[in-house]
Amino acid sequence: MSFSLHTWAPPRQAEVDAALLGAVTDVVPAAFQGACAYPLTTGGKRIRPLLCFASAEALGAPWRSALPGALAIELIHTFSLVHDDLPCMDNDDLRRGKPTVHRQYDEATALLVGDALLAQAFVVLAQSPALAAGVHDLALATRRMCEGQFLDLQRGSDSGELDALIRLHQAKTGALIAASVRLGARAAGASEAELDVLTCYADRVGLAFQVRDDVLDAHEADKAGGAPNFIRLLGLDATSTFAQRLAGEASDAVASLPDPAALIALARFAVDRES
Repeated sequence: MSFSLHTWAPPRQAEVDAALLGAVTDVVPAAFQGACAYPLTTGGKRIRPLLCFASAEALGAPWRSALPGALAIELIHTFSLVHDDLPCMDNDDLRRGKPTVHRQYDEATALLVGDALLAQAFVVLAQSPALAAGVHDLALATRRMCEGQFLDLQRGSDSGELDALIRLHQAKTGALIAASVRLGARAAGASEAELDVLTCYADRVGLAFQVRDDVLDAHEADKAGGAPNFIRLLGLDATSTFAQRLAGEASDAVASLPDPAALIALARFAVDRES
């Protein structure tokens, strides 16, 4: 039977959506709990939780065994979006068509919401003994994400070099994707060899997502005279080819695992999506 991402993903996305709200029910006072819940209800594909589930399934484990890791990852991702939207960073008014947290509330509240979601991610992860080793994965990925954001803010004379651009996105975007995959693997009791295989997959998928983003944003970035990206360095055709190559390498890396279908489908989604 062929694998369908369209039927596989929705029940997992729905469970994450419900569980995320449950993850902040102990936040007080009630007004702050509402502010913390707000960015968790503005939509999103939940790609990182899906990667976490797919990684566990690839090793033969039930996907729900990876739910604590998936929630922790999405809480970290949401924290990063709340802070990225702040006036001191990207100064965005909308996120997924809805007011950003600092517009819906205020800047100080948005800062605290991001901090609370960051902390809550580790509360959730600490409640799962099977994922104790994953605390290091998540903490390191969060730090690397911040390092990547700093590099993005500080882009200078070396930002036009391909290697520098790859390093930036491996940290800013790829580190959290790698942690997603590793947490799913740890929930399944992965060996070190299996973790290495899945990290290889994640490194390529994480970069493939960013490369595809550049393809999708090519017209807008060129029109705005934006910052150096893969299109400017490689050209549109070569960038598209690069993305396809990364997806192929990712799929090849996990092909020998017991059940890699979801991981392979997500690698294809990374480079075939239209948004």
